[in-house]
Parts: sequence; C-alpha cells; structure tokens
Amino acid sequence: MPRPKKTAAKAVAPAEKEIVADVVSETVAEDTTAAEKKPAARKSSVKKETAKKEAVSKKADIESKVVIQANGSEATAEDLVKKAVEAADVKTVKRVDVYVRPEINKVYYVINGDVLGEFDLF
Repeated sequence: MPRPKKTAAKAVAPAEKEIVADVVSETVAEDTTAAEKKPAARKSSVKKETAKKEAVSKKADIESKVVIQANGSEATAEDLVKKAVEAADVKTVKRVDVYVRPEINKVYYVINGDVLGEFDLF
C-alpha cells in the first residue's frame, strides 16, 4: 500500500504549535504579572485605609469654640455646661445635653438622660 502524501495542513502544524506555545507563554506571563499586581493592590488599599483612619483622628483633634451671642451679651458652650452641672448638683456626670433658646433668654439641660433643668442664659 502506498503511503499517503503529506498535506499542507501537516506541514503547518509545527508552526501552529509554536504560535500556540507563544500565546500560552504570553498568557502565563500575563497571569503572573496580574498575580504580582494583586498583592500590590491590597497593600495600596491598606495604605488608603490607614490614611483614612489618620484623617479621622486628625479631625478629632480639631479645636473648636462655640460662642452664643444675643442682645449684646455672649456665653460660651463650656460655660453653659458648667452652669448646668452646678445647677443640677449631680456627683457623677456622664453626658450633658444643653439646649439654648436665646429669644427667651433660657438654657435647658439634660444630664445623664434623667436630670432636667433650666436657667437664664444671661
């Protein structure tokens, strides 16, 4: 029996194998590069979270002063809190809520959620 002739497809097959091998090696290289980038992305997200936490802590360190002015007089928030604690005569203070109504010259307060009272603003 005579041997079959070689076809062009069989002759091209080795070249196709090289192309496929090149594509596979490029894909593997891309996967390796992507794998290397993933930990870097995680590190940058950790850095971003740390930066956000630092920004929040910096915001907590902001100095502030609240001054209420009405009818030519003024009072600071700290003074009003001190007056509320003194007026309530409470020994342990955990929380003080102060409500100012300058139009009627009154300050209302709630200490520890159960002690209520009021005093004149000025």
